[in-house]
Amino acid sequence: MSDTLLLASSIAYNTRIVLLGTMLLGMCGGIVGAFMLLRKKALVGDVASHAALPGVGIAYLVGEAITPGSGKSLPWLLVGASITAGLGVVTANLIQRTRLIKEDAALGIVLSLFFGAGIVLLTIIQSLSTGSAAGLSDFIFGKTAAMTLMDVNLIASASAIVLVICCALFKEFSLICFDEEYAAVLGWPAKRLDLLLTVLVVGVTVIGMQSVGLLLVVALLVIPPSAARFWSDRLGPMVIIASAIGGISASIGVMLSASFENLAAGPIIVLTGTVIFSISLLFGIRRGTVWNVWRRRIASRRKGQLDLLRACYEQLEQQIAASGTLGLPIDRSTIDLTPYPISRDSLIAARSWSTRRVDALLRSSVQEGWLRHDSEGQFRLTQEGARLAAKAVRNHRLWELYLIHYADVALGRVDREADLIEHVLEPVIVEQLETLLKHDRSSSIPTSPHD
Repeated sequence: MSDTLLLASSIAYNTRIVLLGTMLLGMCGGIVGAFMLLRKKALVGDVASHAALPGVGIAYLVGEAITPGSGKSLPWLLVGASITAGLGVVTANLIQRTRLIKEDAALGIVLSLFFGAGIVLLTIIQSLSTGSAAGLSDFIFGKTAAMTLMDVNLIASASAIVLVICCALFKEFSLICFDEEYAAVLGWPAKRLDLLLTVLVVGVTVIGMQSVGLLLVVALLVIPPSAARFWSDRLGPMVIIASAIGGISASIGVMLSASFENLAAGPIIVLTGTVIFSISLLFGIRRGTVWNVWRRRIASRRKGQLDLLRACYEQLEQQIAASGTLGLPIDRSTIDLTPYPISRDSLIAARSWSTRRVDALLRSSVQEGWLRHDSEGQFRLTQEGARLAAKAVRNHRLWELYLIHYADVALGRVDREADLIEHVLEPVIVEQLETLLKHDRSSSIPTSPHD
């Protein structure tokens, strides 16, 4: 009984160690990956991870040559991996600066070259009489379950360093992410900051090789910030969300791996992050597919409602003009349109809309309080509806006049052209149109150029 309890306690301790280490690694990868994603250099981590493999092989060979049996020392192997990873990133940058090869091709060349060299070195090591490459292959596929307290301490130290650097240089990193040339003009050492950011990527990549492997470590740098982009448009919240997603993905992956046999933690961590990314892709409040579809649907309905109100205004304007109430010198915006009825059939006849669409727009406008439906089956504008209708007509006609007088658009085309732009005219643009057209009365409505 005591042996069983001891074994269970040991398993729980190992799980806690692995959980802490991978969670810190995921959070660290999310923070650094957010900056690299915005700099459009997300694949630098992929190059660094593949370029680290020959460093592992070289470090093993050098260690065995100096002191037999010490080649598999983890700190020594990580030093070798860091050197070749940095060399791979530098090589890719030098190739890009020649401008003879595009960035994606340069990254692919360096990635393939270094990874091929690493596989050759591991093959050579397997054939040596001093020992096999057992353990070195873990850097390719990862071995999260074998993480020790020393590994966790190493990851925690690296994570703390990355966190301090990112917090201390958050403003500077933000500046080079969005406009490196502007940062250089302001006097910031943009090249050095970019180099420091690359060093952080290499560091996270090398540290993560032990847990998820070099083939999957790039996922820790790409998936969390990519998912965070669907939740926020601001850099600060995006970095925090990316860090949280990285930590949650790692934690869930480790717990699933510990709960079920024959489940490698590294791939499960990546798959968990992918699930979170998929959820963000669908339901992210800023860029999620579901919310974007919903916003477009609302915007389309709003546009249709304003078009309907404009159609109502124009119908009433024609009725009033035909009755002789509306004279040309009178300001159209001062006329009270709320008592006049509007028939559904006249709207259908005046527009190339289907009956179904007109009915849907009328119902939604009544629900919004812009139209009211009387007992005779007629519709009338409310005060708010009349205000919105007058504003829509005014913007439409101002843009029509601009197209006629300054864009040399034919009279027969300006109505359709104005339909495309009138709903997105900002107040500043409207003021500029008023000044340009010498129509400086903000409350007045120009006469339709089609009259």
